Amino acid sequence: MSHTNTSVTERKLYLSLAQQFGTPLYVYDANIIREQVMIFRRAFAALPVRIFYAAKALTNISVLKLMKQLGTGVDTVSPAEIQMALMAGFTPEEMVFTPNMVSFDEIEKAIETGIIINIENLSNLEKLGRHYGSAAKCFVRVSPDFITERDNPEKQEWQKRTKFGIPLSRWDEMNKIIHTYGIRVIGLHMHASHVIMQPTLFQRGASILFDLAKSFPDLKYLDFGGGYNIPGKHDAPETNLQELGKILLSLYQQDISSGKKPELWFEPGRFLVARAGSLLVETEIVKKKNNMLIAGTNSGFNHLIRPMLYGAWHDIENISNPKGAPVLTDVYGNLCEQDPFATDRMIPNIREGDVLRIRDAGGYGFMMSSQYNSRYRPAEVLLINTQPYLIRKRETQVDLLRNQILIDIPSEF
Repeated sequence: MSHTNTSVTERKLYLSLAQQFGTPLYVYDANIIREQVMIFRRAFAALPVRIFYAAKALTNISVLKLMKQLGTGVDTVSPAEIQMALMAGFTPEEMVFTPNMVSFDEIEKAIETGIIINIENLSNLEKLGRHYGSAAKCFVRVSPDFITERDNPEKQEWQKRTKFGIPLSRWDEMNKIIHTYGIRVIGLHMHASHVIMQPTLFQRGASILFDLAKSFPDLKYLDFGGGYNIPGKHDAPETNLQELGKILLSLYQQDISSGKKPELWFEPGRFLVARAGSLLVETEIVKKKNNMLIAGTNSGFNHLIRPMLYGAWHDIENISNPKGAPVLTDVYGNLCEQDPFATDRMIPNIREGDVLRIRDAGGYGFMMSSQYNSRYRPAEVLLINTQPYLIRKRETQVDLLRNQILIDIPSEF
């Protein structure tokens, strides 16, 4: 996302956080998370909507507790996420379990907890029927074929190869399993990430979901998943939530099976937390090469992998020298890899020791981090009305060695 320059007050706050907690450091602003939740709610205010925060974007239990206070539910994808959501105060009724390609053991554990489950393959659907018979109820995650090459060849290729959901080409097999065991389908789910968030495609997919709903007499919910983009540069365009709201309202007002009006569910993750997050890093080395600057920081893709993995754009601010003359700069990490945070950026002159603020790092920053090169994962801080709260300690050598076992190597080896 393109940000306005950090204010003097905000810059001083973030510099003080870097000094107090050290760098690299993840900082999340609770006020911005609240703003994002409100933006999402306003877009669909005319509809019966429930928001389930996609915990995989940022699963820290303090952030989950904040979401609980803000009135969202939580979308989970693993037993560990379920347990953390329960610890944060969510009840099973406020949760949905949407795993992918998992063993049936995980499905059983979720059912035992009382959480609504989302089945995305025929194998687990049949196991659900065999184990629970007519007592079984679930969402079914479908993968409708509706993107054509005319829309976008790359999107069509994604649709052909996606592993998510039960294809409509297997619809008859799915219905046979449902009717054989008397499974109650209480919801339909469709999630195609940002791929379908262009209004025309979204309308086509949503229309299919509303139409499919007519097949299930017990249906109460339609779930449109996540993948809602914040503004970005060189990324997918910002999702027009207001336009999606108008599309859904029009579809919702049309008659569907038995005149029922299902509750509409959404599972935004990065949309709610990305803008709130910053990764603070310190410049260790500055090199000049081919009339440009190379700034090496004490971080890397082990702390924010999105630029390298997706080519994602993250604004970078030199909060130590904001009024310095802009210089064409590449910003790198300290890993033994080519690990750019940004290339060919005009950034106020970076000097060794300067603190850089990498923006929009709240979603899939820590959650996709690693201990590559045996580097410690950073601490996490939550800002509530500018008051910082440490919500995860920085890792130490103890954490690197925690589950390792030093064995005696046989001398005759």
